[in-house]
Amino acid sequence: MNKYIKLVAVAGTIIILDQITKSLILGRMALYDSFAVVPGFFNIVHIHNQGGAFGLLAGQSEMIRYLVFVLLSAVAVGVIYYLYVRTPVAEWLQATGLALIFGGAIGNMIDRLRFGYVVDFLDFYLKGWHYPAFNVADSAITVGIGLFLLQMLTQKTQTAP
Repeated sequence: MNKYIKLVAVAGTIIILDQITKSLILGRMALYDSFAVVPGFFNIVHIHNQGGAFGLLAGQSEMIRYLVFVLLSAVAVGVIYYLYVRTPVAEWLQATGLALIFGGAIGNMIDRLRFGYVVDFLDFYLKGWHYPAFNVADSAITVGIGLFLLQMLTQKTQTAP
């Protein structure tokens, strides 16, 4: 498969799944509603993340958050695309990881542009431990980073003669 077709297929799938799931949450749940999928472990919630990862900059003004996160997202998308273009076809783990990160970054950037916040809805917890709510785009970014790191860790290093 052509590497650019792979980018469009992987990133496009993530963007579509991300936006469909967020649309379902927005259309069917009131803000802060929650229902247990696996009681004591996993809920579907409706949260608006005004900040970045883990609520970063959530206390700043709406305009500052909007400008910072849209600009950072645009730069990130550009850098990820650049890295993807430079990735050899043989390094499929890295290419797949970058495509997942690319799709996830665009999915969350769409929310920032449309709403000024990101819709989160996956909520995992266990007893006193609670992970911040996240979404499909965040999941793709996390898996993509994992694949990217796995490629780096398993890549044979070439030593100079």
